[in-house]
Amino acid sequence: MDKYVCIHGHFYQPPRENPWLEFVELQDSAAPYHDWNERITAECYGRNATARMLDGDGRIQQIVNNYSKISFNFGPTLLSWLRDQMPWVHEAIVEADKVSRNQFSGHGSALAQVYNHMILPLANARDKFTQVLWGIRDFEFRFGRRPEGMWLSETAADTESLDTLARQGIKFTILSPYQASRVREIGKRNWKDVNGGRIDPTRPYLVNLPGGRSISVFFYDGPVSRDVAFERLLDSGEKFAGRLLGIFNDSRKGNQLAHMATDGESYGHHHRRGEMALAYALHHIETNQLAKLTIYGEYLEKNVPTHEIQIHERSAWSCSHGVGRWAHDCGCNSGGRPGWNQEWRGPLRASLDWLRDSLVPLYETRGRELLRDPWEARNDYISVILDRHQENREAFFARHAIRALSDAEKITVVKLMELQRHAMLMYTSCGWFFDELSGIETVQVIQYAGRAIQLARDVFGQDLEEGFLNCLEKARSNIPEFKDGRVIYNKCVKPAIIDWDKAAAHYAVSSVFETYEPRARIFSFSFEEKERKVFYSGRAKLVMGTTTMLSEITAESESLSYAALYLGEHNMTAGIKKFPNPDAYDAMVSDLQTPFEHADFPESIRRMDRHFGEFSYSLKSLFKDEQRRVLRDVLSATRDDLEHRFRLINERYNPLMVFLRDLNAPLPPALRTASDFVLSADIRAELNSKEPNVDHLRWLLEEAKSKSPEIFDDDLSFTIKNRLEFWVFQLAGNAEDISMLSNLARIAELVTALPVELNFWQVRNLYWQMLQTTYPAFENRANSEAEAAREWIEHFLKLGKCLGFALPSHHE
Repeated sequence: MDKYVCIHGHFYQPPRENPWLEFVELQDSAAPYHDWNERITAECYGRNATARMLDGDGRIQQIVNNYSKISFNFGPTLLSWLRDQMPWVHEAIVEADKVSRNQFSGHGSALAQVYNHMILPLANARDKFTQVLWGIRDFEFRFGRRPEGMWLSETAADTESLDTLARQGIKFTILSPYQASRVREIGKRNWKDVNGGRIDPTRPYLVNLPGGRSISVFFYDGPVSRDVAFERLLDSGEKFAGRLLGIFNDSRKGNQLAHMATDGESYGHHHRRGEMALAYALHHIETNQLAKLTIYGEYLEKNVPTHEIQIHERSAWSCSHGVGRWAHDCGCNSGGRPGWNQEWRGPLRASLDWLRDSLVPLYETRGRELLRDPWEARNDYISVILDRHQENREAFFARHAIRALSDAEKITVVKLMELQRHAMLMYTSCGWFFDELSGIETVQVIQYAGRAIQLARDVFGQDLEEGFLNCLEKARSNIPEFKDGRVIYNKCVKPAIIDWDKAAAHYAVSSVFETYEPRARIFSFSFEEKERKVFYSGRAKLVMGTTTMLSEITAESESLSYAALYLGEHNMTAGIKKFPNPDAYDAMVSDLQTPFEHADFPESIRRMDRHFGEFSYSLKSLFKDEQRRVLRDVLSATRDDLEHRFRLINERYNPLMVFLRDLNAPLPPALRTASDFVLSADIRAELNSKEPNVDHLRWLLEEAKSKSPEIFDDDLSFTIKNRLEFWVFQLAGNAEDISMLSNLARIAELVTALPVELNFWQVRNLYWQMLQTTYPAFENRANSEAEAAREWIEHFLKLGKCLGFALPSHHE
């Protein structure tokens, strides 16, 4: 009997992009990171690409890529975000799949996933097919091969969903043991009941499907998977390995597979240092030859199913009521909210179903006027999503258009495709998973519906919004403020909808504070300045111009004129309009210029109202990220003023504060605030300086440790992390700079002794790379009596010790 171990990680985040900007906007709840994708990447996805192996003293002995040793799937929309925002993580994931093929008999670690995590048993047949096809095509685009297996969203399955996988060449999937109903040996008549998770998980099974098709299924080990996810099994890598090995039954003949599956976020995000436990467990099993590491594709090739299985229809791993969690108030929830209910789930799904079904005849009718087969075109549109370059769009039109299309018709075709994309994105499973209708995940899927409604209005000339809201208002919120779905749509979705006026307003207002190139890209829009005039009066500023906007998604464009009047601090007003001719625009410019140059700002505002109407835009009209950046700039003068005042207080009362501290007497709150503020500002200023004075920084940090330890907070920790990352990046690009290396080692020695937790993950990654690539060259030079190389090595090893590396004895 051969023993095999396979660990599967389902790595997934829901699509979080603003449907109009195609960009994940700032999420304050993820602070100090920009958004939850960025935060979870830092805590999990990046860490599993660079997992630490520690020695007995807790020092870093090796850094490994976990993905090359496990089975895994990543959500396509998450991989798209990673490729754009964290390309090194995306590259590490793809590279791990390549490396794994050498270890696992030509089979890769990566599995495909249903495209945007739609619950397939609740989807219509057409959406099932497209979701699977898009998942396959996205996988091929990234990993350069056909996928053997596919992860079903929430492992939600029924016969039709499994058949959809098999029809598209998928060989296997992974399900919960509780989804198994009955089993029998292939060729035998009698079935055995295995309800309640009583299926033997150590072998693959065959599901026979309509039309003579079949698909293999692996049922993961439930108890071990549950212990990893919820019972802190990842506190110890050795304990984790032992628990996996305990699955084997030594009295059984034949090969056995001990395997488990959990959310990949267990390894680092849900369980801190979980990725290290995973790395050690894999290492422990492999180096001690306790079992053979494998992945599902390899194991299936060597161990064909001997038993067939029937599953529970419409079942999933995270709902004990089938797929009720995504359809009605089944009782499954996140917990901790007594008195709340999830009765909103049913009306939400009914609203989206109404919208989807209302769009179908409109889509088919308009689509057939331009396309050979609108649904086949939708299936192929993933090729455009993956590569929106013009030549690729043209190839798409050539494949699907019934004739040569005009530019306007091409825009219509893309809008039709985008309408269908958002009509599928609105079914992303997380919209139903949690407890409240106004939650961020649920609002996200309603925003996708809002985008589909906007596109339908543009393409078909029909407004489906009121019909949609008539359905959605039946969904009741648990929070009185939000009342129902209609209120939530009006509060959270409508303000987010972006049209040409809002896009132009953002450009106009932001251009007061930022100098754009003649052609500028802002999220999913490009702006080309046609005319621009700027006038100043003291600190006031008046900008007027005309810009042509291009949607990088649909390729449609529009030209609008603007005027923006800034009077300092947060006082801003702007107007947007399409003037009938150049003379009308010139008249507006002249009319506004006159009172502004005489500093008659009230008259300037009155004339703006006359030319642009009383509806005006302000700093509130900016997209969220730009709004925060502008507000930081606007508030800089306020911060400088406050710092000046606090410094005066600190200097004036410093003798008194020294006296009070000598007596161990508490400082009055006002004096402590002033003292802490100034000391924190000085530390940050030194850290952010181009060439920090290490001796001065040491003195400041010692002052803080003895007098104001409260300033060592998460914000300061984040500042230190970012600065050390910057300096190590600088060093990696200029390794010969001994002075930079020496300073970096001294600063690292200072900050690692602070009473604050520091996230040096990326710093250590870069150091490890230099240890593997740059260090050997200096070691060779040092052996040939090069004094400078020996000095470099001395500082480099000092830095490594500060960062917690276990350096081999010949490196000491």
